Amino acid sequence: MLVGLSACDAPVEGTPWVWQLPPGFPPPHVPADNPMTVEKVELGRHLFYDRRLSVDGSMSCASCHEQARAFTDGRARAVGVTGAQHPRSSMSLANVAYAATLNWANPLQLELERHALGPLLGTLPIVELGMEGRELEVLERLRADPATVARFAAAYPSDAQVVTLSQITRALASFQRTLISGDAPYDRALNGDPTALGDAARRGAALFFSERLECFHCHEGFNFTASTFTARSSSRPAAFFNTGLYNLDGLGAYPASDPGVLEVTGDPRDMGRFKPPTLRNVAVTAPYMHDGSIATLEEVIVAHYGRAGREIREGPHAGDGSRSPLKNGFVVGFSLTDDELADVIAFLESLTDPTFLTNPAYAAPAVGP
Repeated sequence: MLVGLSACDAPVEGTPWVWQLPPGFPPPHVPADNPMTVEKVELGRHLFYDRRLSVDGSMSCASCHEQARAFTDGRARAVGVTGAQHPRSSMSLANVAYAATLNWANPLQLELERHALGPLLGTLPIVELGMEGRELEVLERLRADPATVARFAAAYPSDAQVVTLSQITRALASFQRTLISGDAPYDRALNGDPTALGDAARRGAALFFSERLECFHCHEGFNFTASTFTARSSSRPAAFFNTGLYNLDGLGAYPASDPGVLEVTGDPRDMGRFKPPTLRNVAVTAPYMHDGSIATLEEVIVAHYGRAGREIREGPHAGDGSRSPLKNGFVVGFSLTDDELADVIAFLESLTDPTFLTNPAYAAPAVGP
C-alpha cells in the first residue's frame, strides 16, 4: 500500500507532485525554492539520460548510475568522459531524497541541486561530464531541440529564459528525489506478508540487528543508514565513520588520494571517515566500500567487519585496520559459522527491491532526445 502525500504545501507552478510512499516512509525533505512538480520530474528524467549534458556527447548521469544496479555502475571506481578514473565508486541513488549529506565524505554537500554541479562542471578529482568552461555550448545543444525546449518551458513557465544551468540542476534534483525504494521482501514482511521472507533471511535479520554484530548502529532506520534526513527531522545528522578499511602507518592513515572527511575539514580526527551508504539493494551494487576495494558481501562481512578492520598484507596499502586508533567503536569484530554467514547474506539480499530496479518511471524515456 502506497501513501499519497502532497510534495509541497506552497503554491507551485505546474502540476504538484504527489508522493506515493511505501508504508513507514516519511515525506522527503524538499527545498522551498525547488518545489516538486510533475513537469520538473519529467524534464529531470529526460536530462538524467541525456548524453548531450556531457561535453563530447558520450555520457549522461545514467552512465554512472544504472537503474538495474540500483543506480550504481558496477565499477570499483567511476570513470569520466576523459577516461580518467575517480578515486571513489558511484553511490547508489536509491532513496537519495533522504540523504542527510551527499557524496561519500563531504559534510558540506547537502542539497541535490548544488550537488549536480559537481558531475556537470567539476574537474577535481577528475573531469566527469566536462561542461566547465563550455556551459553555453552544451546549453545551445539543448536549445536547438524544440522538444527539449518545450519540456523546459512546461517545467518553468514563468522563467524569462529557457534552458539554463539552474533549470537543469533543479530538474535533475526533482527526478532523483522520486527514486524511492521500499518494496523489498523485507518491507513486505514488515508490512504483514508472512510469505515474503524466508527463514534464513529472518535469522540473518536477527543477527544484523544484534549487539553481537553491531551492524544496525551505522545502518539504521527505514533506509538502513545513519545518514538520513526527512521533512520531519529536527536536525541533519553528519554521519561519517572510520571502519578500519585502511591503516597504512599504524596510526590510522588512509591513502593520500582519498583520506575521507579530512580532505574537507583538515581535521586529523576525520581521517578515513566516510558516509555509511544505504544497504537497500546492496546485493546488486558490488563492488563495495567507497573505493570499490571489496568484491563481495562475504568479504565485507568476514574479512572486514568480522575481523574488526581489514588487513592488507602487502603492497603500498599494507596495514591492519583492526589496529587503527581512528576506527569507530562499533567495529569490534565477530565470528560467524558458515550457516550464520549465509543467513546474514540472505537478509541483505532480502533488501533488494525488484520493483525499483525495473520501474519504467525511473527508466530512460521511450521517446527522448
